[in-house]
Amino acid sequence: MDAEVGVIGLGTVGSMTLWQLSRQGVSAVGFEQFGIGHDYSAAGGESRIFRTAYGEGLEYVPLMLESYRLWRELEEESGNKLLHLTGGLMIGNTGTPFMDNVLKSIERFGLDHEVLDQEQAKKRFPQHHLLQGEIMVLDTLAGGLRPELAVVSAVKQAEKLGAAVHSHSRVERIEPSGTGVKVIANGKTYQFGKVVISTGPWTGAFLPEYKPQIAVKRLAMGWFAAKDIRKFQSDRFPVYIRESGEDKFYGTPTFEGSMVKAAFYINYGIIDNPDGLNRTIMPDDIQLLRNAVQKYLPDLYPDPVRASVYMDGFTPDEHALVGAIDDEKHIILLGGFSGHGFKMATGIGKIASDLIMEGKTSFEVDHLSPKRFHKMNA
Repeated sequence: MDAEVGVIGLGTVGSMTLWQLSRQGVSAVGFEQFGIGHDYSAAGGESRIFRTAYGEGLEYVPLMLESYRLWRELEEESGNKLLHLTGGLMIGNTGTPFMDNVLKSIERFGLDHEVLDQEQAKKRFPQHHLLQGEIMVLDTLAGGLRPELAVVSAVKQAEKLGAAVHSHSRVERIEPSGTGVKVIANGKTYQFGKVVISTGPWTGAFLPEYKPQIAVKRLAMGWFAAKDIRKFQSDRFPVYIRESGEDKFYGTPTFEGSMVKAAFYINYGIIDNPDGLNRTIMPDDIQLLRNAVQKYLPDLYPDPVRASVYMDGFTPDEHALVGAIDDEKHIILLGGFSGHGFKMATGIGKIASDLIMEGKTSFEVDHLSPKRFHKMNA
């Protein structure tokens, strides 16, 4: 036995799982096909939104509160500033599923917040152009995360605690082996009691039986110059998510003092092979970003200073796959986070550690079962 647990993929959630296991004194080995902190997939883009008023479902709020606590612990252990609280604006019309869930999650869990009508919103946050009937909900416990630095911080902490890390090491296959799992990477065989598969957009390629459940989507993000950058500092311009009809996008303030980020969370095409991601920004990508900025953020210049392409794995219901995929519970899958996984990565790492060590977790994860689609198709 090379270690108790092997973690395949050290990106968004794999890095946090390795950190959590190492904190618990579990011997673990991590494998990453690229460098640690790479930006090839779901962790790329320099910033991610953290929020607790959750439009994707009330069941996520306890996980978000635990994730917040763990982000602060990772900061303390690593010495790196990862989460910058700015508050977070949820913008849209009441009566939509997203905004209704935001308001219900606030009510259910007593989250600190403000609800701003149009006149209040225009005075407080004039950077946003609101459409008729739209409101803003300010989630106080929200802000921006630094994703690449967070991944590096978690992996380095895991190493300090005894984990072994193999970067630039591609896992070729895994095989059940008696009471454990064999992992073959770069022609070498490793033996583990349990394995975590956290390979992001490569999940379907790595586990072909899950490919129908995870569509890999191309995502584009843009960074824009401001007419007055002071209006977009973090103390005046919170992170935000907006659903205005068909326009669904998000953004962050300037953290480095020069550019403001905006990105759609619609997809820019399906990718059959994640190894073949085209990272070249196309004219249609630019036009979508440009139109949104011109319409909703008039104090930004609409042509992006730069733009980048990334990817993520999306399930049909846009809820992740978290749990054992074999009856013996030797293999834990963490995948398909559908564009909203980074904020909860620390909490998912804790859940994965619980499942490995105890076979269960206190968090509600039934809706994330990897077997749910099999049951639907049975």
